Amino acid sequence: MNELTSKIAIVTGATSGIGQATAELFAARGAALVLSGRREPKLAAVVAAITRAGGRAIAVAGDVTQEEHARDLVRTAVEQFGGLDIAVNTVGGFGEAGPLSAISLAGWRATLDLNLTSAFLGAKHQVPAMLARGGGSILFVSSFVGQTVAIANTIGYAAAKAGLEGLATTIAVEYGAQRIRANVLVPGGTDTPSNVVNAPDATPALRAHVEGMHALHRLAAPSEIAKAALFLASDAASFVTGTQLRVDGGVSIAG
Repeated sequence: MNELTSKIAIVTGATSGIGQATAELFAARGAALVLSGRREPKLAAVVAAITRAGGRAIAVAGDVTQEEHARDLVRTAVEQFGGLDIAVNTVGGFGEAGPLSAISLAGWRATLDLNLTSAFLGAKHQVPAMLARGGGSILFVSSFVGQTVAIANTIGYAAAKAGLEGLATTIAVEYGAQRIRANVLVPGGTDTPSNVVNAPDATPALRAHVEGMHALHRLAAPSEIAKAALFLASDAASFVTGTQLRVDGGVSIAG
């Protein structure tokens, strides 16, 4: 199927994990892509792989916490492909870890900038370009942390990820009449390079514990989260807006 033929999409965090899997799937389903990431060589490699497979993608390396980068991504989509229909804002990270009293103000702000302010800046510039095309779909990738499960020492990350719900629902209400849809993906544990189970000092016991938090007793492959993103981005979800879609393997219900 080619659900995204004639669609133009921005995907941030496209150098690995969920972002890369989403970029590859969207390209395979017909979208023209503008891809963002901080690691320029890795981003170029993702674009090259998509191009070899017959897809269309352009790399724009940069920092999503900087407003000029958000402008550059949209400008590139408009100038190179003619507009913008879809945006998948995937960037995130745990930031400074520790109990509440130990978190520095600088660490708190940096974590919010990475996980929440970056999404705000992206949407601020994505929405006008979508309006010019008659509508569009914006996705924010959140986490079960801060949504359905609390984990100690992640207070900045949890607060920022929870904030994405307010961002998305308000966009959905403000622009719904103009055919802009905004939704949040809430993945469970996903087998990405940044997952704690893949840290150099991670043990098999840690992986078993994290997997056991989920009703399915495993982690997601990034491609499984990308398929949910495809649904929300496509016309199959034309009446879906202001929602949180849990793609969490049952971590929110497992005891």
